[in-house]
Amino acid sequence: MLFVAMFLTVQEAAPPPAPWFVERAAECLGSVPTVCGTRAKDYILEVDGGGIALADFDGDAALDLVVVDGSTIERASKDEPGYPPRLFLNDGKGKFRPAGEPWAMSGGRWGMGCAIGDVDDDGWLDLVVTQWGPTRLFLNQQGKGFVEATSSAGFVGSEWGTSAAFLDYDRDGKLDLAVVNYLDFTIGKIAPPGGGCSWKGFPVMCGPEGLVGQRDRLYRNLGGGKFTDASAAAKFGEEPAGFGLGATTFDYDGDGDVDLFVGNDSTPNNLWENQGDGTFKEVGFLRGCSHDSNGREQASMGIGCADVDGDGREDLMVTTFSGENNSLFLSKRDKLFRESSFAAGIGGPSMPHLGWGTALADLDLDGDLDSFVFNGHVYPQADNPGTDTSYAQVDHLYEQTGKLKFTMRPLSDGVPRVSRASSIGDVDGDGDLDLVAIQLDGDVRVLVNTARERLPKERTHWLAVELRAKGANRFALGAEVYVEWEGGTRGAEVRTSGGYQAAIQPRVHFGLGAAASAKKLVVRWPSGKQQTLTDVAADRLLVIEEPKE
Repeated sequence: MLFVAMFLTVQEAAPPPAPWFVERAAECLGSVPTVCGTRAKDYILEVDGGGIALADFDGDAALDLVVVDGSTIERASKDEPGYPPRLFLNDGKGKFRPAGEPWAMSGGRWGMGCAIGDVDDDGWLDLVVTQWGPTRLFLNQQGKGFVEATSSAGFVGSEWGTSAAFLDYDRDGKLDLAVVNYLDFTIGKIAPPGGGCSWKGFPVMCGPEGLVGQRDRLYRNLGGGKFTDASAAAKFGEEPAGFGLGATTFDYDGDGDVDLFVGNDSTPNNLWENQGDGTFKEVGFLRGCSHDSNGREQASMGIGCADVDGDGREDLMVTTFSGENNSLFLSKRDKLFRESSFAAGIGGPSMPHLGWGTALADLDLDGDLDSFVFNGHVYPQADNPGTDTSYAQVDHLYEQTGKLKFTMRPLSDGVPRVSRASSIGDVDGDGDLDLVAIQLDGDVRVLVNTARERLPKERTHWLAVELRAKGANRFALGAEVYVEWEGGTRGAEVRTSGGYQAAIQPRVHFGLGAAASAKKLVVRWPSGKQQTLTDVAADRLLVIEEPKE
C-alpha cells in the first residue's frame, strides 16, 4: 500500500505537458473585438459569430487577416448597417496593423463568413463576405485596396449565408462560388426565450429545430467578376434544405473534378458529388458521411479535410454540439466513408464540448496529421447547474500519437473562451502553422505555434507550396500536391475553404520531421498536366509555375 501511495503522489505531482500554442493577440494584433448581438443571446442570429481569413492580399507572401464583423438586433430592426469587415496587413513577422483607407469596406446587414479566390483572373485574391443578407464581393485592386463589386456581381436573394467556398465545378478555368445558407430568420417572427423553447429545463433562444432551412446556392462565374445563379441548372442545394454551417471542397472520389461537403446543423450532412457534366448529385447518406456511426443526425459546425491516414484519400473531421461526438469520417475504398472517431480517441473526450473551427494539419511537423477544435457553447444558460457542460470552454488539440490514435490536450495556455470560426496558416513565417479565431463577444485571438521553439530544429523540417497556373484559376484551386521524403509521403489538395465561416491561403503545408529535403514532389494541375520535381530543399515556401507544355 505504501508503494501505491508513493506512486500516486509522484503521478499527481508530474507537470502537465507544455501547450503547443500560446495566446499572442495582445502583441500580434492588439484588441480587435467583434459584435454578434447581445451577450444574452436571445435569438439564434446572435450565436454564430463572425468570419475570419488568413491570406496574402498585398502580394508580399505574408498572411494578412480579414475579420468579418456582425451587428445587433436593435441596429437591424432600424435598417442600420452592421459593423464593417476589416483587413489587417502582416509585416512578415506576425504583427498585424489596420490596412488603411484603400482597403476599407462598408458594413453590410449582418456579416457572417468569408471566402477568398481570384474571381476576375488578375492574379490577386478577392474577398467574398456572407451575411444575413445578400452575399457581397470585394475585388482586390492589384494589392492596393478593395473595391466593392456586389451590385454587378449577380448574387441574388437575401438568405442567411454562413460558409462559402470557391471551386471550378465546370472546369472552365473560372472560379465559381458555393454559398451555404442556414435558416429563415425574420425579426419579430421568432419567439424570444421563454416562448416555448427550452434546453435541459432552461428557457433558451429558439432554433434551429422548428425553423425553416434555406437552400444552398451555386453561382457560376461568367468572367469579369460577374456570376449567375446556377443552382437549379446544376441540381445543387435541392430540397429538403438543411441548416448549413460548414463547407469544404475536395475531390472525394478521385475522378478529377471538385466535390463539396456541407456540414448541417441538426439535419443530415450533404456530400455534393460533381457529375462532370455541370450537375451535382447529393450522396451523403449513400457514402456514409451524413450521420454519425449510430445513424443519428448531428449538429455539424466546422470541417477539417486532409488525408489523415495516408492512404491517398482525403478524410473529414466534423465538429458538433455538446452531447455529441466530433466525427472523424475516414475515406475508404469504393467511395465510402466510415465514422471512426471513437476508435481514434476523438469521440469520447469531445462529447461535453461544443466545437466550431477545426482543421487536420501537421501541427508539430513530425510528418503525420493532428487536429484542433475551438469550443464554446451557444447557450449562456450552459453555466447553470446540471447541464454537464459550460458556456466558455477550453479549446482542444488532438495529437496523433500513433497510427490513427489521437491524444487530447488543451490547445493553448489560455483560459476557457466562447470561440467560433478559425483559420490556419504560418502567420510569423517560422515554418509551423499558427491559428487565428473569432471569440464571441471578445477580442479576436491569435495563437502562435511553438513547435519550432520547443522541439529540436533537426526534427521539425517543413515545406510549403503555392502553385501558379497558366490562364484562369491562377492559384490552381483543386490541384493536388504529393510529397515524398525520407520516412513518409503525403498528398494535399489546394483549396481556400476553411471549414466554418472561414478561409485559408491557397497553400499546402507539409511537416517533414527529420528530412531536410523532399525526394520527390508531384503536382497534378487542374489542367490535367503532371509535373515532378526531385531533391526539393525543405524549410521554405516554394512557388511553382505551371509549365507551358
